[in-house]
Amino acid sequence: MADVAGIAGDRLKSFIERIERLEEEKRALAEDIKEVFAEAKGTGFDTKIMRQIIKIRKMDKDELDEQETLLDVYMRALGMLPDFAAETKAAE
Repeated sequence: MADVAGIAGDRLKSFIERIERLEEEKRALAEDIKEVFAEAKGTGFDTKIMRQIIKIRKMDKDELDEQETLLDVYMRALGMLPDFAAETKAAE
């Protein structure tokens, strides 16, 4: 292929074809993952919880600690968990 406006056609075509092959591999992997989740669901596992665990396992420990702390604070503010400060005052 010829160069057009300073763009090497062969080089560009090579990049495009590599990306297309990788996209196809990505689709195949996504289908494999879908099948594993379907198999897990078929044996009684909750795939929603499995996805959460996978997400948590990818997290940095500090990020996870921060999220757990914020979740705890928000749940207490909404009355979804007992407020330890209120319990301590009531015990005194």
